[in-house]
Formats: sequence, structure tokens, C-alpha cells
Amino acid sequence: MIAARLSGWRRVFLRGTPYPTLVSDSVSVVDGAVLRVGAAAMARLSEYEGADYGLVPVVVTASRGSVRARAWIAPRWRAETERDWR
Repeated sequence: MIAARLSGWRRVFLRGTPYPTLVSDSVSVVDGAVLRVGAAAMARLSEYEGADYGLVPVVVTASRGSVRARAWIAPRWRAETERDWR
């Protein structure tokens, strides 16, 4: 696991749930981590996240610089953009 920051995104509630999603926001930053997982783990993660989220390519900043990654993000219409998730 590598600590990472995702610039240009904000963590908000997924409408009607206690769970988060991300929305683009040019002045925000989300702290998180990058994990390398194999095919079996990715399949389990995909099943867990379900149809509410899609896997979106992003570029994060980590200790070794910019890293290409993917994040589970719901469509913007599913986001409660007025409610930050903490």
C-alpha cells in the first residue's frame, strides 16, 4: 500500500447511502492509498462495489511522484455534491 493524494476531486456521499464517492472539484484534494491487487482480488472488489460505481482512471501523487491508478467512482448524478463525506 502506498499513501497517495488525488488532486481535483472531492469525497461526498453517494445519494441515499452512508457510502462515499468522488466528484471532480478543481480546488479539492482527496487523501488515500494505492493498492496493487491481482485478478481474483479485483473481481471480488468489483462484486463488492456493485453497479453503483465504475472504475475510472486517475493520476495520483505518491512519494515516488505521479502514479497512474484507478478509482471506484459513481456517476455524478448519484453524488450528493452538497454533503462532504468525512
